[in-house]
Amino acid sequence: MKKSFFRLLNVINRKVLPKLSKKDPNRLTKIEKVILAYRYFVLVNSLD
Repeated sequence: MKKSFFRLLNVINRKVLPKLSKKDPNRLTKIEKVILAYRYFVLVNSLD
């Protein structure tokens, strides 16, 4: 149940949230860092 929920969130994130992979992590704003951390958290939990 938990894994399928995070997989669904991951699909939604890929379509809705901006992609930050080409930006330098040191130059991101605080909001962009929060988005990046959230996307990482969802991705890691969907892979477990």
